[in-house]
Amino acid sequence: MAHRRAAHLLPTASQCVSRLWVPRLRNPPNAIGQTASFLGPNGAPGRAPRSLHTATPSRAAKLLSLDELFAKRSLQEHLKELQAEYAECLKAASSRGDEPRTERTRVSLLAPLVQSIGELDTKRRQLAETETLLTDEDPALQELAQLEHEGCQREIQDLRQKILDQLLPEEEADLSDLVLEVTAGIGGQEAMLFTDEVFDMYQGYARHQGWSFDILEHMTSEIGGLRHASASVSGPHSYKRMKFEAGVHRVQRVPRTEKQGRMHTSTMTVAVLPQPTEISFTINSKDLRIETKRASGAGGQHVNTTDSAVRILHLPTGVVAECQQERSQIKNKEKAMKALRAKLYSRKLEEETSRRYNQRKVQIGTKGRSEKIRTYNFSKDRVTDHRLGTTVHDVRSFLLGEDLLDQMNSWLQEFSNQEALEELLEETQRDGS
Repeated sequence: MAHRRAAHLLPTASQCVSRLWVPRLRNPPNAIGQTASFLGPNGAPGRAPRSLHTATPSRAAKLLSLDELFAKRSLQEHLKELQAEYAECLKAASSRGDEPRTERTRVSLLAPLVQSIGELDTKRRQLAETETLLTDEDPALQELAQLEHEGCQREIQDLRQKILDQLLPEEEADLSDLVLEVTAGIGGQEAMLFTDEVFDMYQGYARHQGWSFDILEHMTSEIGGLRHASASVSGPHSYKRMKFEAGVHRVQRVPRTEKQGRMHTSTMTVAVLPQPTEISFTINSKDLRIETKRASGAGGQHVNTTDSAVRILHLPTGVVAECQQERSQIKNKEKAMKALRAKLYSRKLEEETSRRYNQRKVQIGTKGRSEKIRTYNFSKDRVTDHRLGTTVHDVRSFLLGEDLLDQMNSWLQEFSNQEALEELLEETQRDGS
């Protein structure tokens, strides 16, 4: 089980934002990365959003197990440094009375981590003690020692995972709901048909996870495909589980519109925007221009008869959100505001992290709207994620939005967190040198 948890800036309508971690991997794929927020020395936990970066073959790295991670000298040294810092801050806080507020704050931040490290050391000693009993001549004692040995191993792995989770704390965006946007790309009608299938896949994924899926926009094509659609997705860990889907999705197959049986390549784009609450992110009403118009397209008697469609323009940025799904103008306005808030929030996070990315030589993955992240090859019945360099088979099952999609996202989250940890250790070593 490698760590779970991740943070990250992913694409949005212009560029999205993201991050997270998940269950253990037994046969992980090969590679990827990310920048991190972390619990570092000499200060509170860093809170800069992390971002998923895909790895080129030259940067590919295998996913390490917990045993391999904790065998790293750099990690062991970092944990010892945090323990030493905790002891110093605790001593300073107790010796200076009410003055050292900084030390007391640092003590409260480090205390849970240091406690977990202490529990891990205790379990390691217990494991060593049980190992001496495994060779005892008494079979009954051997059996008892074996059971205790296995229990200690499980608890050690759980404590290791807990420590990694404490080193990479949760980020605010990961606790959000999300606004999902899909848009047909290159490929004409075939791209629109594929966009419809991908949108259905995410609706299936929301159902599989027990989330709500509220359609905000749904612009269909002449033969049943989708030009563009958006939806508000709400539920536990929804953004955390969906953020890695942002980017360009490519399909390779013989379209139903193809009469000569030739293979076509088409694309569509996905944006995943964290949805802030009204309390955490406010918009000044003076900065908005709200327009109403008659709804267009399929939809029943209210289409072209009432001014129910709503278009909201954010004047300072030029960002626009529209909705015409509901018969009620009030409901359409609420949905359009939800989409606008997500777009502006994502833009804000993007600006906060742009300076960090501009300093990196490798910036693959930071502009998901132009990044080819996954290919769906129907003739070979396989789905390849280019960030991981990993392929799974059974395209139809993958497009159901159930276990195969969930597993792919778990792999992405695992790799993202592993690079977050590696970057934390590198920064710690640089600060100490």
